[in-house]
Amino acid sequence: MSAERLVVYEPFRSIFYTPQFVTLYGGHFAAEGLDVEVRTSSAAVTTTSALIDGTAQVSLGGVMRSLDLADRGGPRLVHFAEVNSRNGFFLLRREPGPAFAWSQLAGRTLLSFAEAPTPWQCMLTVLRRHGVDPARVRIERTRPVAEAVAAFRAGHGDYLETGQPFTEILLAEGTAHLAASMGDATGALPFSSYMTTTAALAERREMLTRFTRALYRAQQWLARASAAEVAALIAPAFPDVASEIRRAAVARYLAQSTWAVDPILRAPGYEYLQQILLDGGFITRRHRYEDLVDDGIAQEVVGG
Repeated sequence: MSAERLVVYEPFRSIFYTPQFVTLYGGHFAAEGLDVEVRTSSAAVTTTSALIDGTAQVSLGGVMRSLDLADRGGPRLVHFAEVNSRNGFFLLRREPGPAFAWSQLAGRTLLSFAEAPTPWQCMLTVLRRHGVDPARVRIERTRPVAEAVAAFRAGHGDYLETGQPFTEILLAEGTAHLAASMGDATGALPFSSYMTTTAALAERREMLTRFTRALYRAQQWLARASAAEVAALIAPAFPDVASEIRRAAVARYLAQSTWAVDPILRAPGYEYLQQILLDGGFITRRHRYEDLVDDGIAQEVVGG
């Protein structure tokens, strides 16, 4: 029997999404009879538009995408499998020491991640939690990540919030120093997950179950693999990233329990993320967990 072809859209190519590439290159999708093609979104085709117009059957992204759509009265896109259980961004500073305190950001310029709002929204929550009024921090979200990194290298800004592999590259260069892990600072929450349409949930549930079973096998392997093993397996997805940088990025993510140990997207994490987006003014009202999350597939896979 020939494999069932499936197009999956990701928001951007990142080591943060390692579980996806472990599932792909570890042969777990193939073992479930799925021929998965991963495409990276663009301004023309986003993770949500690809689902809505049928270009993709599954997309990887934050629950914030579905909350935003629901808040604006748009179509319902439902999340069915958790991938990342922590914020994957890091706060870097130009100078080493003294010991970092969040109050040091007051009156400073922070180059933040422009491609998605969740890192920024989490930053607002963390600042408020530590008694810092976000209005006292000049947060710039105007540059795509490569331009933000280039601007920081060129001397603009006091702090940079970025992901991987840029964090490891800048640390290795000595251009930046680690101030804080946003994964540790924000705490556990369902940062990234797989989503699909309500129609697909009804009509292609068996396929989505196989997809989730493949992911769960990858998650189980990730939980016991070394950083070197993981970095080697995902190498085809990151041909331009040096092997030592790739390994260091994976090691840092593993150390802070970034990746979900199972695909179940639980209600407390959803509510925490929703509160972050409400507090930051990204959404205007609450949306029911049951309307935007279907945990039935993941529960079945884990329980089986």
